[in-house]
Formats: sequence, C-alpha cells, structure tokens
Amino acid sequence: MTENSDPSIEQSPEGDEPTPPHRHLIARVRNYFLTGVVIAAPLAITLYIVWWLVHWIDGWVKPLIPHDYNPDLYLPVSIPGVGVVIAFVLITLLGFLAANLLGRTLISYGEYILSRMPLVRTIYGGTKQIFETMLSPTAANFNQVVLVEYPRRGLWAVAFVATSAKGEIEEKLGDTKENSDDDVLSVFLPTTPNPTSGFLLFVKKSEIIPLEMTIEDAAKLIISAGLVSPEYRKRTKALADQAKAKRTPERVS
Repeated sequence: MTENSDPSIEQSPEGDEPTPPHRHLIARVRNYFLTGVVIAAPLAITLYIVWWLVHWIDGWVKPLIPHDYNPDLYLPVSIPGVGVVIAFVLITLLGFLAANLLGRTLISYGEYILSRMPLVRTIYGGTKQIFETMLSPTAANFNQVVLVEYPRRGLWAVAFVATSAKGEIEEKLGDTKENSDDDVLSVFLPTTPNPTSGFLLFVKKSEIIPLEMTIEDAAKLIISAGLVSPEYRKRTKALADQAKAKRTPERVS
C-alpha cells in the first residue's frame, strides 16, 4: 500500500480509478427503492381500483334507496360499500326469482318485446351473449398457449387456442388439410399490452407450435410486452418420462 492510498476507497480490479464508497451507497439505495416500487405499486393500483369500483357502485345504488332507509342518516360517517352489499342482495334475489317458472315466463316475454325493437335487440342480444359466455359455469375457456406465424412467415406471435373450427369454416377449410388428423383450430391472437383486443385466426394444427406455459403466464408475457417471461422447466417432458418409467416393467436378467 502506498502512502497516498486510502483504505476506505476500494480499488477496481482493472487498476482503474478507485470507486468512492458513496457510489456504492447510492446504488444500494436505488436498488432498495426499485424493490419497494415493485412491491408497493401493484398493491396501490389494486387498492385504488377496488376503492374506485366500490364508490362507483355506491354512486349508482345509494340514490335509489328511499330517504328514510338510507343508512347514512343513522351513522355518524358514510360507510363505503353499502351500495355494493345492496346491489349484491338485489342481483341475487333477481336470479332467484328468475329461476322459477313465473320468472322465466316474465323474462321470456320481456325478451320477446326487446327482440321487436330494431336497435335495442342488437345491443341486448350481443351483451347477453357476452355475459352468458363469460359467466356461465360451463363456459369454454382458452385451453392452450401456442405460437403462430403472424403477420408473415418468420415472425411468431403468442396466441390462445379456443376450440376446433366448426360449421361452415370447418367444411370449407377441411379440404385444405394435409391429413385427417390435421384439424383446423380457432385461435385468438391478443394485442400488446391490451390482451382484451386481438384477432381471430383459423390455423391448421400442423402450423402451430404448442407451448407448456399456462394461460396466466402467457397473459403476463403479453401485458408486459415481453419483459416478464415465465420460467421454463420442461415440466411436461419430465412428467412424461416419469410416467413412462413407471409403466415400463423392469427386465429380469
């Protein structure tokens, strides 16, 4: 150590200028801050959205409550969420009434009246079909993540397989299949970073590459524009090898 060397200053391994200790401190503070942002930001955004949704429902429901029955008159402070509870009870009661014969009859009669209105029937029919598809317990969901070549050869995009093509599309595209097992699949190709919009493609099974990632992992990949990539452990191959090893009996020499 020379006379002018300072032990509090670290020497770089390349023999360049020493790095002052305050730079290491700044780097650590920056890393701690970014870690805190990663933890706090999603939590804050989630709480804000829930808070906004509760107040939005309260703003719709509370004005419909009779003045004498408004709970805010009997409480010292206004409690958020009262409208959410009332809306939940009313919607559940509506579903209960619609499950009996009288309720189904009234609903059928009301839908018949709406179907006679040119503009209203289109809006009501489309909206009802969307909610029935999304909320039905037996609704079909995306079942696999795949890669498809889009928008041209050599470029690959992440997509979701919905189901096999049916009806006229299956009949017209079935003539172009190379073999009987080469089914035509309906594939939804979402856009980034908004996966709720996208393109509906009909692709032959032989022209897609199946992926092992889950639907949730693929959604994170699309929303983050590729910044959040799921970990790949070749789970399917490992499980298949284990199952094959169990089925194969040991040979006795």
